[in-house]
Amino acid sequence: MRYEGDIYRPPGEWKSYLLQCTVGCSNNTCTFCSMYKAKRYHIRPLEDVLEDIQMAKNTFYRSTETVFLCDGDAIDLPVEYLLAVLRALYDAFPNLRRVTTYAGPLSTLRKTPEELRTIRQAGLQRAYLGVETGDDALLRHVKKGVGADGMLRAGQNLVAAGFDLWAIVITGLEGGGREALERNAALTARMVNEMVPKHLSSMTLMPVEGTPLYEEVRRGELTLQTPFESLLETRELVRQIELEDLHYTSNHASNYLPIKGTLTRDRDKIIAMLDDVIARQDASRLRDDIYRGL
Repeated sequence: MRYEGDIYRPPGEWKSYLLQCTVGCSNNTCTFCSMYKAKRYHIRPLEDVLEDIQMAKNTFYRSTETVFLCDGDAIDLPVEYLLAVLRALYDAFPNLRRVTTYAGPLSTLRKTPEELRTIRQAGLQRAYLGVETGDDALLRHVKKGVGADGMLRAGQNLVAAGFDLWAIVITGLEGGGREALERNAALTARMVNEMVPKHLSSMTLMPVEGTPLYEEVRRGELTLQTPFESLLETRELVRQIELEDLHYTSNHASNYLPIKGTLTRDRDKIIAMLDDVIARQDASRLRDDIYRGL
């Protein structure tokens, strides 16, 4: 396989064949993200991608069941390009069950509803959307490229087109303090409830050196949450989710406490666990910082 630069994927795609269609991210302005800063965004030549599929076919003909389209935002690809890639993938791998990608809100909004339905029906099944927060001002501050209305519309468009939507949020973007975290949790829960994804993951903010957000922290303009404030925000987010059968995870390496369940079925159990850890202020139950990462 041929790759340009570092390659990233969602945790759940660890078994997937990673096919690089774009290099970098079409937005690449988020103040908290360092993943694609060393890359100039561009689309790889289609013939190179199709050659990569044939190389993978020669090695992983029957074992490939899932494929993740890299880099940061394959939903930005022209429709005909995506259709050619999807046809080649399903022709190459007889046991292929699912093709997935990250989706940026701006690139999603640039696609018409008909275009989204077309690529979904062609076999692009799951989209991972970095929602981050439901706070309009905060989305604009971290330079996601859209405000809350645009983010919500992007997610709803993917759902309406039939995508298996996996939304990702970040606790702690608003900084420390109970009032701030309660507000952010409420706004984010409201967006999730209106977006109706099938999956929701919450990560914990970890400032990365070299990013604008890291510099905000260094200058004292952003105060990081304590571990127990992070858990409290997670509690408030879970408490206010109203969706039935929502697959929820907070077990990324950045999180202090691994959580996994189905909302609203497991909500009381999750809240009880969080309440116990928060009340006891028991740091021994938290993931040590040396084991946390992005």
